[in-house]
Amino acid sequence: MKICVIGLGYIGLPTSAMFAAHGHNVLGVDKNPAVIEALNQGSIIIEEANLDSFVKDVVEKGTLRGAMEPEEADAFIIAVPTPITEEKKADMRYVQAATEMILPYIRKGNLVILESTSPVGTVEQLMLPILEKSGLKMGEELFVGHSPERVIPGQILYELVHNSRIAGGINAISAQKIAELYRSFVEGEIYQCDARTAELCKLTENTFRDINIAFANELAQICENLDIDVWQVIQLCNKHPRVNIHQPGPGVGGHCIAVDPWFIIEKQPDTAKLIHQARLINDYMPEYVAAHIYELLEDVEQPQVTILGLTYKPDVDDIRESPVLKLAALLEKNGVAVKRHDPFVKAYQGDVAEACAGSHLVLLGVHHQQYKALPAKEMLAAMAGKLFYDTRNFADEPSLTEAGFEVYSLGR
Repeated sequence: MKICVIGLGYIGLPTSAMFAAHGHNVLGVDKNPAVIEALNQGSIIIEEANLDSFVKDVVEKGTLRGAMEPEEADAFIIAVPTPITEEKKADMRYVQAATEMILPYIRKGNLVILESTSPVGTVEQLMLPILEKSGLKMGEELFVGHSPERVIPGQILYELVHNSRIAGGINAISAQKIAELYRSFVEGEIYQCDARTAELCKLTENTFRDINIAFANELAQICENLDIDVWQVIQLCNKHPRVNIHQPGPGVGGHCIAVDPWFIIEKQPDTAKLIHQARLINDYMPEYVAAHIYELLEDVEQPQVTILGLTYKPDVDDIRESPVLKLAALLEKNGVAVKRHDPFVKAYQGDVAEACAGSHLVLLGVHHQQYKALPAKEMLAAMAGKLFYDTRNFADEPSLTEAGFEVYSLGR
């Protein structure tokens, strides 16, 4: 089949390459000229394990190419961002624009699939009214639905193939056609349902994790008040065969867990009370950590802090909705100078010890593997203070203590 993928970001590009590697002719469409130029040269501008060589291979074989505008195709896949507004509402402009973009190219028998995570009703209430302008009968001449991704950055290529998948259609035949298309490369189970169920399943999966993390973050605060180590509590509780408590931290980031619950709240504000409270707890964590830092530095004039790790999760370059960035902005707003270091963010790479120069406190915000063995002595020698605050229970505390640091940990 000829497949046209709209949006070549963290999901659209790997998905395009995967279809191209499994017998399809794929056109990737993006409004960013740099993305298209790189793609047609067989390169990428995002970081993802093994994606660069994978894309290069299919581009050289001629099964994947990029363009600024769509073309006629057998199937159209929309994989554009669905960000959240300052009012915590879903910004659906990109989905609307993508649907309108493909309208002139749609023909009888085509398949239109929304991959972008979206509020319940997006396919039926936003996309179908646009697609009906084609004059085709929905579900009979044009098949439409939602098939959300379930992958994690750093393992996208593996999980695209091996994870199970949901194929939600506006009717049974649409769901069946979606499942058949993804069966090109998906080795996991593909479950068919209606589009609204598929939309809510994706939101629910990430909301479940958000609630679990909120519980861990609240438990961390409780443990600090009771003088108990939350990390030990969680470790011991998780020995129970039916308990799996997640890890606390300085907040929740990324385009999924920190965003998707709001899509449920938006549609059901009076009912989604637990979901809403979990979001408030996790959004509050940067303030909670900042309050600790103010206490530790209360006697320091013109305090300076070095933050290690800026991405929303370890060992990736993705900074979307990063709670550590929110923490840094909060500290600066309240008079604390902030230096930043992250091996995955180009603007803040370099020597760790140099990044600590003149600082009174080092905060570990992201547990990148590189930070497991820190040059503690060099860091301390460059610093104006000796405080180390670990929000992830990850750093080698004995080595830091031996070097002369005073080590503090969230939830301890």
